[in-house]
Formats: sequence, C-alpha cells, structure tokens
Amino acid sequence: MTRQKERILIVDDDRIIVESLAEFLELEGYEAVGAASFAEALTALERQPCQLAITDINMPETDGFELLRVIRQRYPEIVVVMITGYGTIESAVEAIKMGAYDYLTKPIIDDEIRLVIERALQQQSLIRENQSLRQALDLRYNLDNIIGHDYKMLKIFDLIETVAESRTTVLILGDSGTGKTLIARAIHHRSNRRDQPFIEVSCGAIPETLLESELFGHVKGAFTGAVSDKQGKFKAADKGTVFLDEIPAATPGLQVKLLRVLQERQFEPVGSNKTETVDVRVVLASNEDLTKVVEEGRFRRDLFYRINVVAIQLSNLSARIGDIPLLAEHFRERYRKEARKQIVGFTDECMQCLQRYDWPGNVRELENVVERAVVLTKNRRIDVDDLPPNVIERARAAPTGDGIFRPISLKKALEEPEKRIIETALRANNWNRQTTAQLLEINRTTLYKKMKRYGLESDPMRAAH
Repeated sequence: MTRQKERILIVDDDRIIVESLAEFLELEGYEAVGAASFAEALTALERQPCQLAITDINMPETDGFELLRVIRQRYPEIVVVMITGYGTIESAVEAIKMGAYDYLTKPIIDDEIRLVIERALQQQSLIRENQSLRQALDLRYNLDNIIGHDYKMLKIFDLIETVAESRTTVLILGDSGTGKTLIARAIHHRSNRRDQPFIEVSCGAIPETLLESELFGHVKGAFTGAVSDKQGKFKAADKGTVFLDEIPAATPGLQVKLLRVLQERQFEPVGSNKTETVDVRVVLASNEDLTKVVEEGRFRRDLFYRINVVAIQLSNLSARIGDIPLLAEHFRERYRKEARKQIVGFTDECMQCLQRYDWPGNVRELENVVERAVVLTKNRRIDVDDLPPNVIERARAAPTGDGIFRPISLKKALEEPEKRIIETALRANNWNRQTTAQLLEINRTTLYKKMKRYGLESDPMRAAH
C-alpha cells in the first residue's frame, strides 16, 4: 500500500512563486495546492483540509499574519510556515509568537524548504497523536466509563456534572480503592480545563521535607541538594487541575501555604521571595475522616472549611453490592482482550461468591481479583476455583443476616422462616391441622401442601417412638 500524500497549501500573491514551489513539492512527493490571496486560501481550506500551510506575509488586502491567526483559530492541527521577501527580526519573532512553526526569507532555497517541511510535518504528526491521546483520555475518564447504577453513584454523577465547569474546590472522601482518582480525573475532563494539565500528587507518598518543594518548587541553593531551580506541581498545572490525594499528610506549615494558594492563587517557591501566580483548579482527597483529623489537631480548621466546599463521599464496594456484577464484567472484558482469551462471563456460583465477599480493598481489589482470574482460568467462564483462596474463604464465612442483600430469589429466601413458623404452630397445637390452619389464617389444604413440601407430614417426636 502506498502512503497517502501530505497536502500542502501555498499562499502568495506572486503566481510564479506559487507555481514554482508547487512544482518542487510535487516532485518531492507532496500534493500541493496554490492560493493567491487570503480569501482563496480560506476557500481552499474549506474545500479540503491540509497538513501544512506555507504563506507569504506581505499580501494585498489581508496579510499573512491574519491568515496565520485564522488558521490557528479554525484549523489548529495545521502547521504554518511563514515566508517573506522583507525579513526582519521583529516580524520573525511576531510570527513565532502567533504560532507559526518557522519563518523563511526569499529567495527560497530548495534544501532549506525541504528540511523545514519535513520537520513541520513531524510536528503535525505529533499534534495528531496528542489529539488522539486526548480523545482516548476523554473516553477513559468519561462519566459513562465510571461503572455504577447504585443510587449513591448516580447522585455523584449528577454532582460531577454540576461542579465540573466551575473553579470550586472539590473534596473527595472515601476509603482506599473506592475510585477517588477516577472521580478527580472525570471532573477535570468534564471541565473547560480538559485540554490543560492534570497533575496528581500523592501527599502521603512524598517525605514531609520534600513535599513543599514538590508542590511549589524551589530555587537553586534553597536546601542541601537543590543544585538547580525546580518548577513545582502547581506551576506545572497552570490553567489546569491539581489533584492532592491523602491531604491529611500535609504538614502544618504546608497547610498554611495551601490555604493561601486556595484563597489567592499565589505562592513563593522554597527559598525564593518571588511571588508566583497560577490559575489552577484544586481537587483534594482523603481516606480519613477529616472532621476527626481536625478535632485531633492534625489539620487546620480554617483550611478544612476552605476545602470542604463541595464534598463527594464515595461508598465502599460492600455498600453497593448491586454494582459488583457490572464492575466485574467490565474488568473481565478489559483483561480478556489484553490476554486474548475467549472468556464469556462468570458462573452463577462465582458471581455469588464475589457478592458475598466484603471487599476491604474496594474496587481496586475487585479489579485485581478479576485480572488474576482471567489470567489463570482455563474455562470459558470464570468459576469459584479461579478466585484467590482468601476471597473464597471469607465469602463462605460471611454471615447472611448482616443486612446486605445476597443473590437469592425472594421465594427461596422466605422458605426457611415459613417452615419454622408452620412447625412451631403445629407443635403448639399438638399437630392438629385444623386448629393450626385456623391459627395461621390459611385453609387446611394449603397447610397440608406446605407441610408436604417441607417434610412436616407428622410429628418427628412421635415417629421416633
């Protein structure tokens, strides 16, 4: 298969330059399209997009800078190279500041334009790749990809939709493994900051002495080992979102600095007197009860009130047992594809086992269990034997009277208590069916059928004698 030719638009009011450059590009293996003015260039772009535009700066009516501005606005994937017969440093700087890839002066040298085009098209390929990655991220962190139909999760989805576009600070609470990072990323990707950085910092994973530098950066010589200036996470996330996980791990001094950033969007790097200003959306998370942490004196009360604007409480997986089949099937399909195995689902016994287990590691643990089962199973359906031994043992030992729904039909669930009630009534009435039926307010035929179903046709104590 032959590769598709890259399409290059040439814009110059000098027809000779357009024709000669087009001929050169055709010989180089590109598809070249010429335009003599701003209007012709826009018409050509509307008719068919291109990968690269080469435009003269000095043209009658509308110059190349205006064309560059329009292309950057309407067709951001197109790479633009500017050319001129009257080159100055000022115009070159202006072109680059406005988003041009490069700036060339006439007369155009073949080797020079060839090299510039090759590099510019590589840049265009990177732009396309970034767009593809961004689309993949949008798909991955779309709300549709957060599994759950429990009413608590549906309320969280509504809350994410409501707050996503604002700058409001969001606090996500929940035990480890409940999906706090996934929710934070969903908020970012639903907001108008989705094309800007999302920076995640696990405060508990970074030593206290380094956390302030990690967040706010430092200057050379600020402390032993600071051999050069370093940009912090807040600066790196400018115009985007910072996600601070395990926020109770922040030291009292760092909490003061965080409070200022949240209120004023300003801070100083460690060892510097220069004030930095950033535009960031801050999302925080904790797997501890922050109210209790505040009462213990480990977290500033004013900072708690400042971050507790919109709070999202994530439930443990054991509290939304109805979501387990959805999540398990989602993970099975993901890892089945990765393993290239034909696994069509779970056996009923296996799913019941998954729903009886209490999932101390929450969704993350369920994902790991399903991944392990997909790798190890030799069957088309994942069975109980494919689960880790500790999951099987704890599921089998789980009490049934803990208030958690177990996968069993209502009819089956009512059989045992009904049997006990009928047997107790029969004993109280010395196994007299007529009296028992009247006491239970059912007719004698119905009572007899139920006695037969439950093996209560006669008094077992009498039968023994």
